[in-house]
Amino acid sequence: MFGIVVRVSREQREQQPPGERILLDLPGNEEQTLLERESAALADSGAPTSARRYTALVGSALLLVGVALAAANMRPAVTSLASVLGDIRSSLGQTATWASLLTTVPTLCFGLAGIAAPFIARRIGLARGIGLALLVLSVGLTVRVVDGPTAVLAGTFLACGAIAICNVLVPVVVKESFPNRIGMATGVYTSVMAAGGALGSALTPRLAEATGGWRLPLATWALLALAALCVWSIAARHDKATPPAAAQATPDREGSLLRSPLAWVITLFFAMQALIAYVVMGWLPEVFIGAGLDIATAGLLLSVVMVVGVPMSLLTGPLIARSRTQSGWALGLGGLAAIGILGLLIAPLWAPLLWTLTLGTGMAVFPLALTLISLRTRSASETARLSAMAQSLGYLIAATGPFLFGVLHDITGDWDVSLLMILGVLTVQTVLGVIAGRPRYV
Repeated sequence: MFGIVVRVSREQREQQPPGERILLDLPGNEEQTLLERESAALADSGAPTSARRYTALVGSALLLVGVALAAANMRPAVTSLASVLGDIRSSLGQTATWASLLTTVPTLCFGLAGIAAPFIARRIGLARGIGLALLVLSVGLTVRVVDGPTAVLAGTFLACGAIAICNVLVPVVVKESFPNRIGMATGVYTSVMAAGGALGSALTPRLAEATGGWRLPLATWALLALAALCVWSIAARHDKATPPAAAQATPDREGSLLRSPLAWVITLFFAMQALIAYVVMGWLPEVFIGAGLDIATAGLLLSVVMVVGVPMSLLTGPLIARSRTQSGWALGLGGLAAIGILGLLIAPLWAPLLWTLTLGTGMAVFPLALTLISLRTRSASETARLSAMAQSLGYLIAATGPFLFGVLHDITGDWDVSLLMILGVLTVQTVLGVIAGRPRYV
């Protein structure tokens, strides 16, 4: 069989979907040889070195398990805290303003720590970067239960800072190591994340009742972080034989993403969905308790919101990635979330399960946000840059949500104005999602 040389114009390359490249009909290992030559030519041509910045991890089944276990740790630190927030306030003698600050910590440090994630990956690699984050996460989850209110805040900040590193770097692993299965890998990642959040909110109150306190149940989640670290240490292996395929096929364009209107749309879309998600995870039990439900039932309803995200992420992840446009997904999921918020506002006890189901389904917009970061970029390095921009700036913006939600409740004495604020944010999110869903690149 003879090789066929195909010349591809820059315009043709830019029109290719992310994660794909024009393949050449070459026998044996000649395709690999050609890729190596192309990478060398890229280096010699003076092309941006950011295109060759990351070394891929070997995309094995065990790596996917490692990604899933890492994802399982990205919600319990928040949802477990929210489910016993009232008990923590009572035992430590803290005000609602302190609780508002505590619920703001996750999104605040997600934004601040997320800025450092690309630097950490460049310095020590994706494998060690995520492994270090899991280690710090286990330490933070332990620190926050050893003392008083300062330790709770400090430990939560440390744990959520570690989660922020994973938030930014795991989508890069998905892009690099599973380039032809981005939708599937994103679906697994986000569904397990939702399952971890559901377990955090459902099990922690019951463990608190069984042990007679909130400290031991919160500390228990450090064991999950250590388990993920053990699996990740075995599964995450850098592929030193070849440069990343995505970087070889499509070098980064020069220039800051801060000058890209689409990058800002995706960043603001990510910010709006994160703001809503962390308000729900931080305050939904308190909303139901204020309406008359007991703490165990309120925690269970939060777990329902998170559990719904498991099948939704598994089903929608691949479908979103295969869709020609993602605008319809943004519109439909936003509408479902609006039904849940309106139900909480008008009649929270009329059908609380229905409101949590529709709200949980609408929060499947998170895998849409992650998928857009991969679909709207040409290379893994560009994915990391957009992921860092969207998540660092997005979470900093989102950090205002949980705080304002609690402060508005303190000012008005009920949850109506707070829920109206979330309804307005949801409207902005939907509009931005429709714009970001149109197929093009940053």
